[in-house]
Amino acid sequence: MLNPLITPKMLYAFGLICLSLVSYTQASFPYYGTKIGALKRLHHGVSGDVYAVDSRTIFVKKFNYDGEAPAAYFYVGSTGKPSAVSGTRLRDERGATASLTKRYRNKDITLTLPEGISLKDIKWFSVWCDEFAVNFGDVTIPNNLDFPRPQKLTGLAGVHGVKSDPIVVVDAQTLLVPNFSYDGEAPDAKFWVGQGDRPTPNGLRIPDENGKENPLRRYDHKTIVLTLPDDLTIFDIGHFGVWCEAFTVDFGHIRIPKPLNVPPSLKMLGISPQSKLNCEVLYDDLAFEVRWAMAGDSIVVQLVSKLEDNHYMAFGISPNKDRSVMIGSDVVVSWVEKDTGKGYAVDYYLTDKSQCSGRRGSCPDVNIQDNTNSVRLLNAAMVNGYSIVTYQRSLNATDKLDLPISRNGFEAIVWAIGPLNERNETSFHSHFNKHTHYIDFGRQPTWNCPTPEGTTPEPSTDADDDEDSVTPGKGYPAAGKPSGNGQVVPEEEFYDNNRAQALQSANRRTQNGGNQVAQRRTVPTPKPVANDVGAWEIPPIQCYEPEDGVFYAQMGPTGGKHGYSAITGHVGWGISWYINGLLIPEIHVVRGKTYTFVVEGGNNPDIPAKYHPFYITDDPVGGYEHKLEEEKKNIRIFAGVHRSRSGQVTPTGVGRLCNWTPDVDGPPADDYQSFGAYQRTLSLKCDPGEPGVITWKPDRNTPDTVYYHCFTHRYLGWKIHVHDSCDDARYAASQKHSVRVPAPVRADDELEAEESIRHETKMASALLRLSRIAY
Repeated sequence: MLNPLITPKMLYAFGLICLSLVSYTQASFPYYGTKIGALKRLHHGVSGDVYAVDSRTIFVKKFNYDGEAPAAYFYVGSTGKPSAVSGTRLRDERGATASLTKRYRNKDITLTLPEGISLKDIKWFSVWCDEFAVNFGDVTIPNNLDFPRPQKLTGLAGVHGVKSDPIVVVDAQTLLVPNFSYDGEAPDAKFWVGQGDRPTPNGLRIPDENGKENPLRRYDHKTIVLTLPDDLTIFDIGHFGVWCEAFTVDFGHIRIPKPLNVPPSLKMLGISPQSKLNCEVLYDDLAFEVRWAMAGDSIVVQLVSKLEDNHYMAFGISPNKDRSVMIGSDVVVSWVEKDTGKGYAVDYYLTDKSQCSGRRGSCPDVNIQDNTNSVRLLNAAMVNGYSIVTYQRSLNATDKLDLPISRNGFEAIVWAIGPLNERNETSFHSHFNKHTHYIDFGRQPTWNCPTPEGTTPEPSTDADDDEDSVTPGKGYPAAGKPSGNGQVVPEEEFYDNNRAQALQSANRRTQNGGNQVAQRRTVPTPKPVANDVGAWEIPPIQCYEPEDGVFYAQMGPTGGKHGYSAITGHVGWGISWYINGLLIPEIHVVRGKTYTFVVEGGNNPDIPAKYHPFYITDDPVGGYEHKLEEEKKNIRIFAGVHRSRSGQVTPTGVGRLCNWTPDVDGPPADDYQSFGAYQRTLSLKCDPGEPGVITWKPDRNTPDTVYYHCFTHRYLGWKIHVHDSCDDARYAASQKHSVRVPAPVRADDELEAEESIRHETKMASALLRLSRIAY
């Protein structure tokens, strides 16, 4: 049986790799692509509005036809007027070649042009009767039609190792982020979108590739697919990036340019990704499946199986189209390393049923001839013991060791499963197809595998079913195209049901009673952390030191599990204040004495992760800049800001950036049992420029405990104890360095596995969709 973890999101990912590698302009719901025009109402009640979804896909909104003609078909052509003689017949919305014998009443249908034909090649679309050579209704395709297509943007580059290759907007609700990296060290990093060019706390979390909104884990050059939630579209946002929500820090973002002429998402068209994919079970005992979709002159293939450790799965083309023959076959051998998660897809040519020896046997192509690996690995994952490998290859033979894949008709295939040898090459096959197995790779998408758990069966597409239905899918509102100024201009009726409570375009905000994005919401406070490992003892700075009352405030690392979080009971986000070289020491001061703080926390507000104005406040959290107005009313600031007559508060504790930097080749902070030992591994590195200087003289109105913090970020500093005199016994450093709370409950491993494996199919779909696009 098929692994139940291979569920709808996984299918969606592969569906998007597959439709993305397919050709699929601006708008929020309802949006179907670029409107071509309305069908002329000539005969048999034919009507409907025709849209270009991408270079090879047509969407007809509210298609009508009485079903009474004997031989009506969909046609396209490049001549001056419709004709079957010079036209090309299309398959119907179900992929069938039969004539249109059933009635259509306000049906939404999606039609695909044949391979080798795009909208730029045709001049008309028609419902044509072959028997009587009559045009029942047509629409002209403009010569200058600007059909939607995926758009490539810039890549991410920021702090905490955030980076990626150029991001691709696959469609109005899908982002492909290739080779994404992030060090995973911040406590509350999220994928983030919002209006405007730069991220702010007013933005919106975007679920990760598994559909979760948990803080991001570590990523190392992983290609992921992200889906905008509900009816949120790319047209509603101005930026995308990684944002630390708890500390309001931008880890790196890109701007979303406007306008973007991208395809509507499958969801906007009411299409299930599964309906666009092929799947066949090869060996049910190990849940070995092959999934594929044509992508122009190439094919994207995904192999899934429950493999033993150090085992491979192989799939390929037999040299005999009518019989499965191993010798002479062209196969792809794939596997995923369980310990590293690294995947492989290797082009093989089989000259013998034996291990590769020299150039004979079951050998990688490159062992036989240089530069002959014709397979491109797209993605790989190991989830709960299931290996998932997605790759792309040409339909044609690119060298003498390759076999072509037919676009039409059945052909014999071969498959095998077995162990790898010490060279990571095939050793032998423990399972293989003992009988001839045929596949028609060019067929209309057909899913012949068990339906993944949680998948809703596709509704019937018979033309007579649900005749009164006018929306493409239950719960999916229809869409309007924005004008150049970003306003949504409905082209047809506009549905008000099922609106997302997220970022909305301007006129939708008005209709829904105000700008939901602009309403400030309280930034969540990180949960206290358990201190089961022991906090470092940081020596306090006593009230009699330093004698000149000068403190140097610089940035540095939080010190791992013994540092900031263990000392304060709060989660840090990777950096914190160092005062006179000490990690967040408690400072003791005396009322009536003037103190000087030399601040080196960064002075470039355009790089928020390197901009940390120093200030002193009675607020234990910090990050005054991003507080709600109601919160600010209850907070006092004693030093580090300038308040204008109008009440505007501007930070003044600003200077060049100096960082206490750990030895990259040394042990992690967690390995040091004392701060002193860790401190000796740090070196101070400063940017060019001058430090900032602020002075502070606590008085009788100053509380006994105040805090030094960062004006723009939360939880970077710690306590200042204020005394009436230096001989006051209260100056002793606090002995309570941590707050003990129960450790947080980890997510169930199997649930995480299920969500991860869903992503692999969703990503496969995105990559494939890109591969078929005519840019």
